[in-house]
Amino acid sequence: MNKEYYVNTLQVGEELTDFFMVKGPSVKIGSNHKTYFDITLCDKTGEVNGKKWDVDEVEASNLGKLKDGDIVKVRASVSEWNNIKQLRIARIRKADPEADGLEMSDYIKAAPEAPQSMYDFIWDKAQDITDEGLKQVCTDALTENKEKLMFYPGAMRNHHAEFAGLLYHTKRMLDLGIRACEVYTDLDKDWVICGVIMHDMEKLNEIESNELGMSGGYTMKGNLLGHIVLGTIRMEERAKKAGLSEEKTVMLQHMILAHHYEPEFGSPVRPMFPEAELLHYLDMLDAKMFDFEAALESVDGGHFSERVRTLDNRMIYKPSFK
Repeated sequence: MNKEYYVNTLQVGEELTDFFMVKGPSVKIGSNHKTYFDITLCDKTGEVNGKKWDVDEVEASNLGKLKDGDIVKVRASVSEWNNIKQLRIARIRKADPEADGLEMSDYIKAAPEAPQSMYDFIWDKAQDITDEGLKQVCTDALTENKEKLMFYPGAMRNHHAEFAGLLYHTKRMLDLGIRACEVYTDLDKDWVICGVIMHDMEKLNEIESNELGMSGGYTMKGNLLGHIVLGTIRMEERAKKAGLSEEKTVMLQHMILAHHYEPEFGSPVRPMFPEAELLHYLDMLDAKMFDFEAALESVDGGHFSERVRTLDNRMIYKPSFK
C-alpha cells in the first residue's frame, strides 16, 4: 500500500486519512478539566503533533494502550498552533502493518547510509590513529557500544533525531575533520579523529531510545548531568585504562566539555587548543547542514521552506535549477 500523506508535505486545511507511527502517546486532562489524547505521529520524513479532543472514558482506556513504535490509522484535519502544524484527530485506531499491507520503511526516519557501513568507516579511522592510547580509548568505546550505535539517534529531537543518527553525525564529522587536516596541516589528526569519535558517545546514556531509533525522552542521568558531563566523567575511566598521561586525559576531557562552545548550550569552557576548536565547528556545521537538508527536502525549486526554528527561524530558499 502506498502512503499518500507524508509529514513534510502536510498543508494547513487539508483533510487526511492515512497511517503513521506512534511516539509519546499520552491521555491528558486539559485546563477545562476535559480528557484529551496527545500524540506525536511520525513517518520517514519527520513528525507532527496530534490531538484528539473530548475523549470519553472507554476511548481513553483504549488509546492509553498505544505505545511507541505502534502504527495507527488516523483521520484528521491539518491545523496550525503557534505557527506549527498540528493534526486535529477525528478517528484513530491501531493498525496491523502486515494485514494493512504497510511498508515499515515508510514510517522509520533513518540515516541515509547503512549502520554497519558507517560503523566500519569510523572503526577504520580509529585504527589509523598512531597514538596507541588514543586509539584504545576509541576502539574500546566503539566495541563496547556497537549494539546501541547501530540504531541510536543523535538527539531526542532536531538534528540527527533518526535511526542510526548518531553514527551518521559522527561519520560525516569524521570525514570532514580528516579533510580539514589536509588544509590546516598543523592540526594533529589523531586528536581530531579521537575527539570526533568520543565527543557525543555518552548520548547513548543521556537519551532513551528504542531499537527503531525513536527517543521518548532523557534518562535520569541525562536529565541531571547531560552527555557533556557524562562524557567527561567516563573519559577519565577510559583514559586511565588506556594508560594515558594526566595531560592527555585532561585534553580529551576538555574537547568534550568545550564542544558546545557556550555556557547556555552546556559548555563551561570554550576550546583552548586548535583541535578542540575544530571539533566545535565540525559539530556545528554538520548539525546546520542537516537542518538545511531537512528543510529543503520537500520544497520545490524556486520556493522557500517554512520557517525553521533551529536555523534562527529563517525560511530557506531552494533554487529553481535544483
